[in-house]
Amino acid sequence: MTGRRIILLAVLSVVAVIFVACSTEEPAGQISDFNRLAIWMQGLYSSHDQSVEDSSYFDIRLAMVRIWPDRTDGVWLYVEQAAASSMAQPYRQRVYHLIKTDSVTYRSDVFTLEEPLRFAGAWRESDPMVALSPDSLAEKAGCGITLHKESDSAYVGTTVDKACLNDWGEATYATSEVRVTPSTLFSWDRGWNDKDEQVWGAEKGGYVFRRVM
Repeated sequence: MTGRRIILLAVLSVVAVIFVACSTEEPAGQISDFNRLAIWMQGLYSSHDQSVEDSSYFDIRLAMVRIWPDRTDGVWLYVEQAAASSMAQPYRQRVYHLIKTDSVTYRSDVFTLEEPLRFAGAWRESDPMVALSPDSLAEKAGCGITLHKESDSAYVGTTVDKACLNDWGEATYATSEVRVTPSTLFSWDRGWNDKDEQVWGAEKGGYVFRRVM
């Protein structure tokens, strides 16, 4: 079986459980804005098209799957990013906790994992991170993204001011902007120094990840 077919089967398996995992006691045929956002966030994404159009962007794969579906304190997601050429060695692994803060506002809090590489590829599993629980995670305080519904086809969000402290390179804080649609995930992460000068991250604009199906 080819690697492409394996990935496709994995994605189809993820999609198959998304709708079951996100279901709540809602009237038939209806879905809440919160659950719609959670569903749209999940899946396997690729920035291949953008990297072909502009060589300053890398060909990245982003996987986002639900974990701990029995919990009732929001939606928990395992997130993994890796270069397409080395998917077995992801450069970023996080857990997101998506919650509803009021009737029209949502927040995706960010958590790190201890020894994250031991979970590389966990998004392919039928029940990922089952051996873990939230108390084994470390929250990246201030790095959560506040989101709202922009339209029937998009949710947008950002971090708050300079609250996300970051010491990678010469940075003192980081910012993130996201836009989620049924087929794409826009993500723009940038690091800034104490003079508010950008020191890392894409300069022209964010990454455009297209859903792989």
